[in-house]
Amino acid sequence: MSTTLSARFSAVRQHTLKLAAPLSAEDQCVQSMPDASPTKWHLAHTSWFFENVVLLPYLPGYQVFDDSFAYLFNSYYEALGPRHPRPQRGLLTRPALSQVLAFREHVNAAMQQLLSKASHLPTEACALIELGLNHEQQHQELLLTDALHLLSCNPLLPAYDTSFHAHPAHQDPLQWLSVHEGLQTVGRSMDDTAFAFDNETPAHQRFVQGFHIANRLVTSGEYLAFINDGGYTNADLWLSEGRAQVQQNDWQCPLYWLAPHDPRAPSDQWQVFGLNGVQALDPQAPVANLSFYEASAFAQWAGARLPTEFEWEVAARLSGIHDLHGQAWQWTRSAYEPYPGFVPATGAVREYNGKFMVGQQVLRGSSLATSANHSRHTYRNFFPPSARWQFTGLRLAKDF
Repeated sequence: MSTTLSARFSAVRQHTLKLAAPLSAEDQCVQSMPDASPTKWHLAHTSWFFENVVLLPYLPGYQVFDDSFAYLFNSYYEALGPRHPRPQRGLLTRPALSQVLAFREHVNAAMQQLLSKASHLPTEACALIELGLNHEQQHQELLLTDALHLLSCNPLLPAYDTSFHAHPAHQDPLQWLSVHEGLQTVGRSMDDTAFAFDNETPAHQRFVQGFHIANRLVTSGEYLAFINDGGYTNADLWLSEGRAQVQQNDWQCPLYWLAPHDPRAPSDQWQVFGLNGVQALDPQAPVANLSFYEASAFAQWAGARLPTEFEWEVAARLSGIHDLHGQAWQWTRSAYEPYPGFVPATGAVREYNGKFMVGQQVLRGSSLATSANHSRHTYRNFFPPSARWQFTGLRLAKDF
């Protein structure tokens, strides 16, 4: 087990640096909005997690790299002390990027020392290491989506990496797959030894009414038809809060779409700014960077609705359903709530998920920015309904 866990630790940590490599030192220091974090902060925080949650409790004699980092790079763990305000992470011009990278190397060396004795570690220590690796994979995705938002604020619209390409989506005609009513088991069993976040447990039964669900995601071409039909101006399609967001923020299309004749990238066609720069809008590609409100309005316009997270999980078992993972997170109509019998993890990581179970919507699947081996049908992502900077799209559902 020690060799496997050590190799996995090295692979995950190296991949984070690979994702940061296309960004300059200047890129890595800037915070483009309060909801995003600088790349440098992601690099430091993921190391902070291993230092504070794993190394200090389980590696005798471990010496912290810098006492001030406990304050600078804590995210939201009240049990681990005070922290620098989240909206001000972009003001941390110091420590320098070079010092953050040295911090990572310090933590990596200590972790490998600990992992060399993994066969003698208590079960809870191994579980925290696995949690730390999955936590870092979450930040790998955030690193990409936060960097994209940052670069979108630059009037030159520079590409993160011109060679970045997502796996092509299925281009099948839209078909409706059917699920009949009945009791369905959802969630992860507490007896399952594979990793899962605590919010995915426990497995339990839900009665699901019969429904239809689309075999694929909504495409950019279909969403463009919604725009051209006045979707953003038709108040009847929108939830009240969504309509207010449209008016307050002048939403006219998904985030990162460039309308014809946009002066930042002149063209007579619609374009999309992505990780590989400005590209012509691909009508067959899944639409992304939508808020929950936009997804809901499109579904209303299409004579359908968003699936609940339980319908999505049940439908994920169907044959003929495509692009569950690797394209866009899919908004559901489910509020982020604890499952019946949910018990948060113990210790500092008790704050990992449970404290956020209010005012958020559940998304299912994974996106083109999600790291490999970090997708599963029971995964419960969550964001505020107005969030647009993640690769978030939708899949339609409707009743029998």
